[in-house]
Amino acid sequence: MLRLLSLLQTHRYWPGPELSDRLEVSARTLRRDVDRLRELGYTVDAVRGAAGGYQLRAGGSLPPLLLEDEEAVAIAVGLRTAAAGAVAGMDDWSVQALSKVLSLMPPRLRRQMDAVASQTESPGPWEGAPAFDAAVLTTLAQACRDSELLRFDYAARQAEVTHRRVEPLRLVSLGRRWYLVAWDRDRADWRSFRLDRISEPEPTGQRFRPRDLPADDALAFVQQGIRRMPQRHVVRVRLAMAADDLAARVGRWGTVTPDGEGCVLEMNVDDLDWPLMVLAGSGADFVVESPPELAEKVAEVGARFSRAG
Repeated sequence: MLRLLSLLQTHRYWPGPELSDRLEVSARTLRRDVDRLRELGYTVDAVRGAAGGYQLRAGGSLPPLLLEDEEAVAIAVGLRTAAAGAVAGMDDWSVQALSKVLSLMPPRLRRQMDAVASQTESPGPWEGAPAFDAAVLTTLAQACRDSELLRFDYAARQAEVTHRRVEPLRLVSLGRRWYLVAWDRDRADWRSFRLDRISEPEPTGQRFRPRDLPADDALAFVQQGIRRMPQRHVVRVRLAMAADDLAARVGRWGTVTPDGEGCVLEMNVDDLDWPLMVLAGSGADFVVESPPELAEKVAEVGARFSRAG
């Protein structure tokens, strides 16, 4: 019966003869095991006849799950990560769920999980990261999945709260923040909304056909929007190092272009600490072209390090 459950949890439709062959049991035994699963709370649909078969579908409650060893370890790792996230209340729920998973793990899997925990360093929750309610996240995710029109109140940057009607497309986790990418019906344009500024999201029950996003994907759309936002500092620095090496360090937080034997780094930031850290960790000579405040900060930090040396 457990082997049957493992196959059904793929949620594909299984013809009866194929299941019987995979499990090496008779059709009668298969029917009996399916009945046992139903008694345990699993909703198993059945189609009768020569081409009949079985399929597991989501029920009204969460029945016991059957996990492979690797799946159990992956869930435990994911719960540890969620416990340090920015979703309000998710850390407590994650710790409770993690304790349940660990208590049921056989010793060999607990040793694997302990090895992951003991050999992994994490900075913990982002200091000052904007938090939002877990109910907001789940409501938006379900509306994205179901292509369902949403209503919510939104507190834009330095603006009054406005009421929005949107066609949600995707959720994006970027750095310390979460975003909703959606088509704003009242403004007839694509927008990205920070989840910590959304309140009282309400699905309307009205479905829509998703539109084409003017970007490669939702992540690229959010990044484009962030780059267009006015920032306090426009950073431009020339470095004596390969562009690929610097790009690997900077990631999505800046633009790196080759320049002769070196490269040019460009970033739009509110705080100069991040570009300063990138430059310090590059191990390469560099020249700050802008802004002057960054050059002053480099000189200040350099003098402090010289005194310490």
